[in-house]
Amino acid sequence: MHNTRHLLATVLLTLGLSAGALAGDAERAAEIVSGRCFLCHGLNGESASAVFPRLAGQHAEYVSKQLGDFKSGRRKSDTMKPQVDDLTPAEMKALGAYFESKVVGPRKGKDGELLAVGKYIFNRGNTFSGLPSCASCHGERGLGTPQLPRLAGQHPRYIEDQLKQFNSRERNNDNAVMHTVASKLSELERHAVAEYIATLD
Repeated sequence: MHNTRHLLATVLLTLGLSAGALAGDAERAAEIVSGRCFLCHGLNGESASAVFPRLAGQHAEYVSKQLGDFKSGRRKSDTMKPQVDDLTPAEMKALGAYFESKVVGPRKGKDGELLAVGKYIFNRGNTFSGLPSCASCHGERGLGTPQLPRLAGQHPRYIEDQLKQFNSRERNNDNAVMHTVASKLSELERHAVAEYIATLD
């Protein structure tokens, strides 16, 4: 009986310490966001500017990895490098969890014909050019995985910019498959699929 009580007390203490650590991580993340991230990405990851990505709802592991890549220089960005230079791995993980917990809804599309092209490319690709569907990796709703980014609800301009960077090899810190994918997209397809992605939730 004594051993059982001792075990229970140890478990409860561990849970208490874990909860305290998580609360501390969340507070630290909020402090970092309100001190620097919000300027471009918004306090809730909503990003009012189309040139900066929406981070709300993005996978925590993916956010953390990108921050690490910016810090190491594996992903190039004159804007992000000074923002992450002093971040610890624990802070990067905390920021990932912070943004994953936020929610931003989809953007309403305006051009139905363009969205139809984007939907087709997203779901079916283009067999004539050898372009695979976006959904085959990022899922039918564009929700991605911890290793592959959530695309749903992202700014069209940002999506297009990243596809251009993959195509030019300016961005090379991620899945090499994206270089091939981006090179097969026509300008119309790139624009259409970016507009369609923004409407996903």
